[in-house]
Amino acid sequence: MAKFIFELEAVLRARKAAERTRILEMAVIERERLGVESRLRELQRQIGEEKLELRGQLGHENASGAGVMLDLRGVRFQAGSALRLMASAQRAVLELAGIHARVERARRALLEAATARKAVEALRDRRREAWAAEQKRLDEAIMDELAVVGHARRGREDGAGEGRETDE
Repeated sequence: MAKFIFELEAVLRARKAAERTRILEMAVIERERLGVESRLRELQRQIGEEKLELRGQLGHENASGAGVMLDLRGVRFQAGSALRLMASAQRAVLELAGIHARVERARRALLEAATARKAVEALRDRRREAWAAEQKRLDEAIMDELAVVGHARRGREDGAGEGRETDE
């Protein structure tokens, strides 16, 4: 039996490879995004802790309960630490915005690669259907021809058999 051969199979393989490459690129960017988001959550947690600690230092009463004692050096250190953490968080937010833009570009590239692959697959499917229809048509033509030849042969055999009976 004949076998379907798609003459653009190399193109289809190339399109599939391009799509896999886009998927891998997308995965790398997504992993980077998850890392930055995790770092940002950790920074936000640390900022919250720093604020709590700073509030604690600002509202700390002395042992006799006679008022508030402030450790200005400690307060300044805590405030500086909180500011550094907020600056780090702002840098992480900016980095995350850049990553989101890269994710969008990667998604568009992946969509284009998938569309290109699907177009070649659709062409392959249409050609396979046309090939199958042609094979069916050829098979039917062969069967018709065999039927005609068989009928003609039976007709000759029947005619030859009748002629012998009359000669005898």
